[in-house]
Amino acid sequence: MIERDELLAWLRLLQTPELGRGPVRRLLAVFGSPQGVIAASGEALRAAAGAKAAEALATVPDGLDALADRTLAWLGEAPRRSVVTLGDALYPASLLETADPPLILHLQGRSELLAADSLAVVGSRNPTRQGTENARDFASHLSRAGLTIVSGLALGIDGAAHEGGLLGQGSTIAVVGTGLDRVYPKRHLILAHRIADEGLIVSEYSLGAPPLGHHFPQRNRLIAGLARGTLVVEATLQSGSLITARLAAECGREVYVIPGSIHAPQSRGCHALIKQGAKLVDQAQDILEDLRPSLAPHAAARPVPDEAGPADALLQALGFDPTTLDALAERTGVAPAELSARLLELELEGRVERLPGQRFQRIERA
Repeated sequence: MIERDELLAWLRLLQTPELGRGPVRRLLAVFGSPQGVIAASGEALRAAAGAKAAEALATVPDGLDALADRTLAWLGEAPRRSVVTLGDALYPASLLETADPPLILHLQGRSELLAADSLAVVGSRNPTRQGTENARDFASHLSRAGLTIVSGLALGIDGAAHEGGLLGQGSTIAVVGTGLDRVYPKRHLILAHRIADEGLIVSEYSLGAPPLGHHFPQRNRLIAGLARGTLVVEATLQSGSLITARLAAECGREVYVIPGSIHAPQSRGCHALIKQGAKLVDQAQDILEDLRPSLAPHAAARPVPDEAGPADALLQALGFDPTTLDALAERTGVAPAELSARLLELELEGRVERLPGQRFQRIERA
């Protein structure tokens, strides 16, 4: 476990609001450790990082000792809790390759997953049923093939991706925008406990940190940075998932996109990414084939099972866009009453969704 003096020094750097991560990294490069930074003279600090940083470090943040005590108590309260700082052996190499690596990571769960081959899966907080199914199915296929699924514990696509990841040996990592003594959103309390038991939860924020709006775009850089690539399942043009995709591309990581209907708002962000050069995928195997050269042997060699069932003439006629009963009757030549009965069967099987206005949409598994 981290020593109290070292933890205090790291927390002092983190809790000094006038300092950013960039200036702190420059100070660490000069003085070698957080304790060295704290012990440095004002003159040395000014020479290394400027007058603003030196002045900020002259004042001890309020509540610093209490935060250190609370953090040490939290570490000792349950197994598999740890704090990893920049330069530690356990610090993930994938984050060191990014432009803005976090200074400290609070971990709860299987810390070894930080070094695993992983894929980020992100998307809308208000997905369609098909989007939710795609996220869960792609994640479960990839996890069974050995990839760890990284996401942000948000509602919608993130939650479905974590659920899918937990179904395979790769498991899942949740990167959150609060302290690890909180769960946000509350609806994911049970899921968060499952991830802590079977996967890993990660935060760069100190205990007690609330779910502030600016935390979530910041945590997106960790989601993108930890993974070898990012899969966007559904996203509007204003979606935060596009931020994650951009950050992944800036890190030199691959960006994959599942396309959708040209009429669906949740697909417009995805289609914009494809126009910008993201790779279109329609099955999990596409991602494995693309990443194969850089994957560990156990992940590269394990095939994704093909669960596709026999073709169904009605599903073929339905296509993938929302369709009315009258349009289906015209396409198939089948009477509406018979069509309604068959559509009800498919709905009960989870292969068709009934939409407002007597429209129907096919739900296809990845």
